Amino acid sequence: MREIILVYLDRSGGLQKFVHDCKKYNDSKQSYAVYRFIISINPSDIAELDATLGNYILHNPLQAAQIFQSVCFVAIKTLSLIEQLQTEAQISILLKPTHLPPLPSYVLSLSAYPFNYTSPRFYMSEGIVIAMGTVTKYTQGARFLCTEETCPFSEGFRCIRVHCPGATESATVRTDFVCSLCSSPLQEDMKFRVLGDKQIVEMIDAKILNALKGYSIDKSHFRIQAFTLFLR
Repeated sequence: MREIILVYLDRSGGLQKFVHDCKKYNDSKQSYAVYRFIISINPSDIAELDATLGNYILHNPLQAAQIFQSVCFVAIKTLSLIEQLQTEAQISILLKPTHLPPLPSYVLSLSAYPFNYTSPRFYMSEGIVIAMGTVTKYTQGARFLCTEETCPFSEGFRCIRVHCPGATESATVRTDFVCSLCSSPLQEDMKFRVLGDKQIVEMIDAKILNALKGYSIDKSHFRIQAFTLFLR
């Protein structure tokens, strides 16, 4: 899969963009705990190269992002793109599909029953925005150090917490994390906290438009409820 990913990035121009993003990080005087990269992917093109990889990206995007993370880390180290980078955990990959297959199973509709959306994969949803919150900050990544000075994890970038889709803020930053090596408490190095923007949006299913026509020949009763999205 790693070879196919490298071939796809090279053919799609994603590798050139990745190198350009690395150059911006490398030229920056700021030190980062997490280096975040957004990679646009075309599921159809990837499926033509390798059907297994294409299916894996569509249905296991979090695990697929880890494979992209490994490929990007090797590329950075081989080409010396970011001198400050120390560990693979410092790389955060966000896969951004250009589209999804036009099939019902990829459409998220909260008006359909039953709600069989148990898989943490890509879905497409269409609705009407009825309310928007203000833009606030959230933690994309943080560096933690072991409080035991003799522990190898008391320095370097071995303990990195990165926000994952669907996770709460407390999953990334808390005060009760312990070292996986010596079980001592971990303390965040605030100088290396990486912040991003988030916005809460209230949406409602597009079928609400049918209820606004004034009358309906369908006399069955129905109920419309808004749902919340977190835009990060």
